[in-house]
Amino acid sequence: MTSIVLFTDFGPSGPYIGQMESVLRLTAPNVPVIHLLSNAPTADPRLSSYLLAALRHSFPVNSIFLAVVDPGVGGDRRAVVLYADGQTFVGPDNGLLNTVAVQVQDAQWSEIIWKPEQCSMSFHGRDLFAPIAAKLAIDAADNLLQPFDRNDLSIWPVDLAEVIYFDFYGNAMTGLRYREGLAGKILNINGFALKQADTFGAVAEQQAFWYKNSSGLIEIAVNKGRSEQQLALKLGMQLSFQLFNGG
Repeated sequence: MTSIVLFTDFGPSGPYIGQMESVLRLTAPNVPVIHLLSNAPTADPRLSSYLLAALRHSFPVNSIFLAVVDPGVGGDRRAVVLYADGQTFVGPDNGLLNTVAVQVQDAQWSEIIWKPEQCSMSFHGRDLFAPIAAKLAIDAADNLLQPFDRNDLSIWPVDLAEVIYFDFYGNAMTGLRYREGLAGKILNINGFALKQADTFGAVAEQQAFWYKNSSGLIEIAVNKGRSEQQLALKLGMQLSFQLFNGG
């Protein structure tokens, strides 16, 4: 079954999500709308792209992601649709959808050529992207899109060894997917050297560590504490790994 998944940096308060959802309900009243995330890294499509690429795996094919992290709204960036391994992504062409594109097997791009009669220069999420997502959900987007070939993503990193998101508990997600070659290595960030643990209960209280999170990303945490405070972490902070030499 098709559903529309909202991914934005709009924050938990304010009218913007409700206004977008109203458009979705009017155009596609029988299509479920799922609020995935409203606090993506503010005005940072690059960091947000790695979070979106990781979180998409919790949703089935035919899901339509309405993704809006758009600091250049009203500028000359394109409005696009990405078809990626059976899922669809609607949003600005500012890097937000690029990580999905470079991580999937099949990525096909289209530019949104449809123009609404009224379109705010500052709220394309409501006036442009939401109508297109809703029309896609009810198979009413014929002649609204124009396919184009993409050849400018060869230098876009498939993974990102930086902090991309802090969750409610103060855990720091990174844009680096876990792989077996990282097992047992020391993670270095902001002058701290962290060992790996499989669970929070495997380390002492207030001890910092790293682990593979539920979305397959490297995550930094403190057992019964907040990693962003205890380790003074910030978005975009880089990490690296080294071999564990005992101790």
